[in-house]
Amino acid sequence: MSTLRTPRELVDNGLIAPEGLAGIERVAGRYAIAISPAMADLIDKADPSDPIALQFVPQTAELATTPQEREDPIGDLAHSPVEGIVHRYPDRVLLKAVHVCPVYCRFCFRREMVGPQGLGTLTPDALDRAFAYIAEHSEIWEVILTGGDPLVLSPRRLSELMQRLAVIDHVKIVRFHTRVPVVEPERIDGSLIAALKASGKTTYVALHANHPRELTPVARKACARLVDSGIVMLGQSVLLKGINDDPETLAALMRALVETRIKPYYLHHPDLAPGTSHFRVSLEEGRTLVAGLRGRISGLCQPTYVLDIPGGYGKAVIAPDTVSERGGCYTISDFRGGEHTYPPEA
Repeated sequence: MSTLRTPRELVDNGLIAPEGLAGIERVAGRYAIAISPAMADLIDKADPSDPIALQFVPQTAELATTPQEREDPIGDLAHSPVEGIVHRYPDRVLLKAVHVCPVYCRFCFRREMVGPQGLGTLTPDALDRAFAYIAEHSEIWEVILTGGDPLVLSPRRLSELMQRLAVIDHVKIVRFHTRVPVVEPERIDGSLIAALKASGKTTYVALHANHPRELTPVARKACARLVDSGIVMLGQSVLLKGINDDPETLAALMRALVETRIKPYYLHHPDLAPGTSHFRVSLEEGRTLVAGLRGRISGLCQPTYVLDIPGGYGKAVIAPDTVSERGGCYTISDFRGGEHTYPPEA
């Protein structure tokens, strides 16, 4: 099986009913579709609520938007001094070299930017300007490669990026945000691992996984190859209705990450991306779930529950001293001390 990319392929593989084809074609006209063989094999076609299917198989619910949803929900563009760079925090930047992914999550907060209809791969000139920006700003200690998924790039391309970072002395940490070890574990081979390293840099790989079933034996072996090579792995997950919004599943996911030698890092509250309201839990539900993990499972398994404040104000830890609630509305403090209402006014 190859990656499924069209509504017709989803019908032919039993992932959507033939009578649903027209609706899913409307979704495909707006948002990219890709389900890798590894993920397609995990889907239980007999379960209409299968948590893997819910993450990757499009639904017509994506055509419905709410007034609070926005095309750039976390404000990337407001902090993009040059194409491909997001400089929201003083000592680190995002480098978005590519806007393509091996799979397209139906809740993606960059769904307007990624895929064949998205922003594409940076041109050589744009990449030169991005690296020039990094080189000119000595406060940048960490570069985070994201997108898109940077590990869709060939080892040659990844090595070129790392070698360009290698000559920028003030950059000490390079972090890759990816789903590849889970959704295309066969890509994690010796040549790709070698390409993630450069002299004088410490490499981290942050794996995006949302359900314990994603950490298959094959995926765990791919992660082991990374960890055994000396690369530190972190786990990032999104709290998603119907997928991991219960204590048992969330605990099993965090334990599975730790068993794979991946430290749970962030548990993200779902962002206000268009057509994703059916995935969102309330902040109060999220706080209750995360509080329930404490004492229930090892401290090694505890993620930090965060919200990216709409408008580009950065992440806020969802905790009693950073969030207050009144009448269903929350006041959230950003890292600069500013206060913001969530959900924001339409």
